[in-house]
Amino acid sequence: MADTEHRPSNFIRQIIDKDLASGKHTQVHTRFPPEPNGFLHIGHAKSIVLNFGIAEDYQGSCNLRFDDTNPLKEKVDYVESIKKDVAWLGYGWEGEPRYSSNYFEQLHAYAVELIEKGLAYVDFSDKDVMREMRGTLKEPGVNSQYRDTSVEENLELFQRMTAGEFQEGECSLRAKIDMSSPFMCMRDPVIYRVRFAHHHQTGDKWCVYPMYDFTHCISDALEGITHSLCTLEFQDNRRLYDWVLDNISIDCHPQQIEFSRLNLQYAVMSKRIINTLVEEGKVTGWDDPRVPSIAGLRRRGYTPASIREFCRRIGVTKMDNQVEMSMLEACIRDDLNENAPRAMAVMEPIKLVIDNYPAAETELLDAPNHPNNPDMGSRQVTFSKELYIEREDFRESANKKFKRLVLDKEVRLRNAYVVRADRVEKDSDGNVTTVYCTYDPDTLGKDPADGRKVKGVIHWVSAETAKAAEFRVYDRLFQVPNPAAEEELFSTLNPESLILKKGYVEANLAAAEVQQAFQFERLGYYCLDQDAEKEGRLIFNQTVGLRDSWAKIEQQQAAE
Repeated sequence: MADTEHRPSNFIRQIIDKDLASGKHTQVHTRFPPEPNGFLHIGHAKSIVLNFGIAEDYQGSCNLRFDDTNPLKEKVDYVESIKKDVAWLGYGWEGEPRYSSNYFEQLHAYAVELIEKGLAYVDFSDKDVMREMRGTLKEPGVNSQYRDTSVEENLELFQRMTAGEFQEGECSLRAKIDMSSPFMCMRDPVIYRVRFAHHHQTGDKWCVYPMYDFTHCISDALEGITHSLCTLEFQDNRRLYDWVLDNISIDCHPQQIEFSRLNLQYAVMSKRIINTLVEEGKVTGWDDPRVPSIAGLRRRGYTPASIREFCRRIGVTKMDNQVEMSMLEACIRDDLNENAPRAMAVMEPIKLVIDNYPAAETELLDAPNHPNNPDMGSRQVTFSKELYIEREDFRESANKKFKRLVLDKEVRLRNAYVVRADRVEKDSDGNVTTVYCTYDPDTLGKDPADGRKVKGVIHWVSAETAKAAEFRVYDRLFQVPNPAAEEELFSTLNPESLILKKGYVEANLAAAEVQQAFQFERLGYYCLDQDAEKEGRLIFNQTVGLRDSWAKIEQQQAAE
């Protein structure tokens, strides 16, 4: 049984604990069953962490199964990306990946069994007529004229469907349940339809394909799943799940349990909407760092540990709610604060010239890779006569609250010396381009000898050795917390969700690896983008800022 001392409980774990205590099950077996018709997003991560995490905690097993019942929308590329995402999140599945298509023979046989029991029939009604026959939430459905076709004729018709004698949409196999049921899913649902489509696993062997609701429960049972965990939109479908298993000759009967799906503020979780964003060029692809896909989060610099921690913090309930984006950002910020090495970068550079530093001289200064973790070691950074600093770190005049460089005042350069700004040089528009300073050579790693206090510290890079870099500063893709509720969803896109900046990084970052995380001191957390190697230049993606800049904005909006 799971280690109850170190895991948070929830209603699903309470059910499992009861089942194990009663002897209903001796081992827990879960599954993660994505449809290979798109890329995974942060909502799927919640299901991955739940299913694999429960199996891990209870020393059970978890299958990765692709519910591949619709060859028109499925691709091998999706299969491979899903396997990559699950493995990247840190989970291993039981045995080889499964496919519902592995069970097409058994599924077909179970469909025949339902026909033989008088519980399924071939219907030649077109989809519009069938939709009308289903009725509404307030009115019962109407029986199809084909509902009372004999078992013998239905067996023959289904065989002809399987042999490809009917066109797509000409007929379908429906379960015979109850057209007056208060649950729409029980009003004689379609369980097989004709599809002349090449399947990525079975090729052209089949021209009839089972529906998801018929396939899913049988696949669970064939795999010996004990607890079939799914989101709340399948709550009514549990009745169909149970009905199918109750009416076929199969021994295992998994228990379906529903939990609330993840709804993240300032984002959309609909694969259809994300695909539209991609197709219309609103984002660069499914792995755009602004998209809440796992590929996008990975490219942005999110770590598997931060996503697992986020899923742990939001918990598992039966209540739908919207999770604040700040909670996800807090998880990666906490992770990188502990684990990301520090580095210096300047994104909006102006030059700093030290008049009294020897022109031909440079020196290597030690800089710790992490101020609170000596085990991460240190690096050497080049100090020279000419440096770059951030434009916003200098003012010609300022009040006492400004703790950076001001004309005729001093500031400490990070891990280096104290400098005093003496004069400036400007362009024709009056913008400062160069600040001329003098430095105190006796202040390396120590305060000035005469006891004067220097409160401000700014970062810098050497103009002699720094490497040019592009910085992609990301913000939330939408301007409103719940964009899916907006009538004109795309009108709420944030025009400043991506801002490009060009500047410099310390020379050590020329050896950075793709997705390697850094805290650019005083700027935020960044990682090297996957395009850097292809384009032959340094490109860094902002993962998250040092602080939650949206908290103040949201407080102001709430006050207004």
